[in-house]
Amino acid sequence: MRLRRGIAIAAVAGGVAVTTMLIGLVTNAVSDQSRWPGWLGWLQEHAWFSFILLGVVMVVGTALLAALSEPRTPVPIAEPSPRPEDGPGPPGAALVLRSLPRDTAAFTNRTAELDALVRSVQMWQESGEALPVHVVDGMPGVGKTTFAVHAGHVLSERFPDGQLFVNLNGHTSGRSPVQATEALASLLAATGVPTQQIPVGDDVGAVTEARAALWRGRLADKKALLILDNAASYRQLEPLLPGGAGCLVLVTSRKRLAANEEVVLPVEALPPDHAVDLFTRLSGRPADSLDRTVVGALVRMCGNLPLGVSLLAARLRHHPSWSAEDLRGRLVATRDRLGELRAGERAVTATFDLSYRDLPQERQRFFQALGRYPGTDLDAYAGAALGSVSVAEARRHLDALYDDHLIEEQPGDRYRLHDLLRDYAHGLTDGERAGMDDVQTITRVCTYYLAALAGANNHIVRTGAPAPPPPPPPQDDTSRAETPPAESRAAALEWLENERPNVLACIRRANNLDLHELVIRLATAMAPFLRQAGPWDQAVGLHRTAADAARRAGDRQALAGALAELGVVRRFMAAYPEATQALNEAVTEYEAVGDQQGKAAALNQAGIVWYLTADTEAAARAQTEALALYREVGDRFGQANALADLGMVRRQTSQFDASMEAQTEALSIYRELHDQYGEANSLRDLGVVHCLMGEYELAARRHHEAFDIYRELDDRVHQAYALNELGLVRRLTGDLGGAREDHARALEHYTELGDRFGRANSVRHLGAVERVSGNVAEAARLVEEALSMYRDLGSRGGEAAALSELGVIRGLVGERDSATGAFEHGLEIVRDLGDRCAEAEIHNHWGTLMLARSDPAAGRERFDQALSLARDIRCPLEEARALEGIGRCDWAIDRPAQAEPSLRQAVTVYRRLGMGAEADEIERLLASRAG
Repeated sequence: MRLRRGIAIAAVAGGVAVTTMLIGLVTNAVSDQSRWPGWLGWLQEHAWFSFILLGVVMVVGTALLAALSEPRTPVPIAEPSPRPEDGPGPPGAALVLRSLPRDTAAFTNRTAELDALVRSVQMWQESGEALPVHVVDGMPGVGKTTFAVHAGHVLSERFPDGQLFVNLNGHTSGRSPVQATEALASLLAATGVPTQQIPVGDDVGAVTEARAALWRGRLADKKALLILDNAASYRQLEPLLPGGAGCLVLVTSRKRLAANEEVVLPVEALPPDHAVDLFTRLSGRPADSLDRTVVGALVRMCGNLPLGVSLLAARLRHHPSWSAEDLRGRLVATRDRLGELRAGERAVTATFDLSYRDLPQERQRFFQALGRYPGTDLDAYAGAALGSVSVAEARRHLDALYDDHLIEEQPGDRYRLHDLLRDYAHGLTDGERAGMDDVQTITRVCTYYLAALAGANNHIVRTGAPAPPPPPPPQDDTSRAETPPAESRAAALEWLENERPNVLACIRRANNLDLHELVIRLATAMAPFLRQAGPWDQAVGLHRTAADAARRAGDRQALAGALAELGVVRRFMAAYPEATQALNEAVTEYEAVGDQQGKAAALNQAGIVWYLTADTEAAARAQTEALALYREVGDRFGQANALADLGMVRRQTSQFDASMEAQTEALSIYRELHDQYGEANSLRDLGVVHCLMGEYELAARRHHEAFDIYRELDDRVHQAYALNELGLVRRLTGDLGGAREDHARALEHYTELGDRFGRANSVRHLGAVERVSGNVAEAARLVEEALSMYRDLGSRGGEAAALSELGVIRGLVGERDSATGAFEHGLEIVRDLGDRCAEAEIHNHWGTLMLARSDPAAGRERFDQALSLARDIRCPLEEARALEGIGRCDWAIDRPAQAEPSLRQAVTVYRRLGMGAEADEIERLLASRAG
């Protein structure tokens, strides 16, 4: 091999020298510059001959180099070329097992290594210091993963808070190493962290750091075991290290990973006697029936590697008529045929080759197909699609291959190929045929996933909502994909979470093969799940990939869909400028292809973004246009969504009648479509409007109805929203204990779910409850915390509400200039937002402050403005407060004749609202003045 390489290098060097000389001759001949000596001068004078000679030299050199470089190895096992961790392309995901894989019978007598590990763990635990990382390294096939899993089972009782297993794909052919940020997202989800609480963003470094911090906090004070299998580098695994001093991390890697704090446990090939014992046990033959010398020769021929020993023993077990000598002869013949492989490769590959050739032809084809599977693990359904066989037949093949030690069993009736066997299987087909097989295999498995995703989406897409388009119909019954049963929403979500890494890997492979339509269809089919389950930066990567595929395919319809999904996910991430850009581009693309329904959906989503960014005029315009388009195409679900979102915009601008009308129509359509989620949302928003209009009993009823539906749907985020609204109604009607309880429950939900906006609302509401209860210091602390959160989130409406409440609190403690500043800033924001109800509230609070500062004339001006606004928008609570304030100011100015009518009108409104305490206080004031 070295001689061939030397010849190739010499040929290249000589060719380069001759080519360079001829180019110089031709160049000088053309330019007629310097003259070359001797026969070179003759060539220079005959430029065309120099051109011909240059071409001949280049062709001969190329052919010679190709001949010398052509690989002669039938089935090489090559190291994969991993992509950079932060390289571009479709997103990936790590497969995280929440329990250890099954312990294997192939484990044998690693007593010294196991004792060293157990002693090390025991010593560090007894010392009370943090457990160091323990790295198990060794050559491929030596049994690193098997050792780590076995050790995990032995040590599991020492780590009662859980055991996790992650395959990092550091040396998996055809798979990119798992990025640390992807692994962290999967680990956090596996340990129960809600999607909304997993940090997302475009800065990969910052996101990785934030997720790592959350992961460390999650395992602080825990005793858990984490196996990081197949690591590529210390850089890849470092962010995954938990913060808990009591956590044990076992890492397996082919490389020696450099870190000062680690404990290295090298795993070598088995000692000869142990390899013989393993072979004897797995062969199923009595020990005295085997020639130990022959068995010793057999295990030496496969390098004493457990993987090779297991395969050889399985061959003997499945051929009762063979003797150990027969097996040795066959292995020798196979090794001779693979003579050009390196010694280490030859040892393992010969064993693989012997096992493979012993398979029936149809199982050989199935095994080859497994080698082309880009996913991490698979079940019988995916296996059936890969092998183009029935699920029952795929199950038989998988069971047989497991018995033959050619695949490994995973929890949940799933299987995976060892990396070396994956490389071997993939290399069984060479050249152009391999490329064709790759395309056909990936097409089959992607088509299967499209069918399975369609079944799962039936359980997670809202009733009445448009579902992703179904997969293309099969050409015949034999190509119809069998899919796993998804009998409930919970089962569908579990299947989707298990298959997430595999579907994303298939999308990545399809993208590399330029199978654009499959990339687009799979991204669309995954969209409903990723909307709900996240992490949303993963969804962003997926929809960007789909958009790129659509552009390359010239499919503007698909491009519009990908951009629309990208905009939705960007909205979830509160990346509003990026969301607006993507949705505006989607509107343009939908217009170009004449898709009115798609354009309406994109406008509806853009309107939501504008509502959230307080551009109420643009939001109303978008929702009105979306509603008209939905009505034009007869999309009832879309009509309901646009009406509901338009109702929210109208409420924000204090157009309560218009809001009520839109939400009531939306509620009717949602009920017609049996869409409980939409029904609950409209009920909750109607409750908000009823509360603003002073109809507290009706508001409470609507919020209770919404809460009950959210609870039935197990939607804890919206349960929390309903609780906050109920708490507000309770506070306004004097039930401070009930209000505090509702807001505290909502805060608990939001904190657990990681919803920062909802958490800020709960904290602000709790601050208001404490202020009314007289706990002014605690009220100030809570409202200032809420204000900080609103500003971090860029929520101007929330900021204005917090400033209004903070102004009242600062006025109560005598910080009147600070209170005035809060009111001024809050008033500026609500005027920009067009929220006249909030504007009236601030004027009332400000008037109260001026009255307390003995400036009743200035206070009356504020109350007059509040009264005008409140009556204009029909907001009775602010009307009653304004009337009360006007009356008190008139009394302070010594105008009792004018004061009394205002105060009596305030009593009437308060009574109508059910606010007896406020009405009673005014009546006592009137009585005292009369006396």
